Amino acid sequence: MQQKALEIERVGASDGSSILRLHGPLLLDNFFSFQSMVRADDANLLIVDLSDVPYIDSAGIGCLVGAHVSRQHAHRKMILAGAGERLVNALKVTRVDELFVFAPDVDQARSQAAS
Repeated sequence: MQQKALEIERVGASDGSSILRLHGPLLLDNFFSFQSMVRADDANLLIVDLSDVPYIDSAGIGCLVGAHVSRQHAHRKMILAGAGERLVNALKVTRVDELFVFAPDVDQARSQAAS
């Protein structure tokens, strides 16, 4: 069965934050481009819009954890926006959900970061 490719859209915001919008599943076969974009991002706030990510595998979860850790070491913030129930449940089952800051959407992620 062929997997849908992961498409990543980078959006710069006027407040100096970055938004990465992911379209498609985050899997072992396709997370490397996301990982590279996270590593290259130097904004103080990175919002990862997961509203169009239908599912994630363990490698994708590891990639999100790695992104969180690398941003934390650089004293930069990351917020996961729009994560669906299936994705949040996968993070809960693997007990890494507490590492992340969640927001229902990108606009609320910006509001959370500002407060």
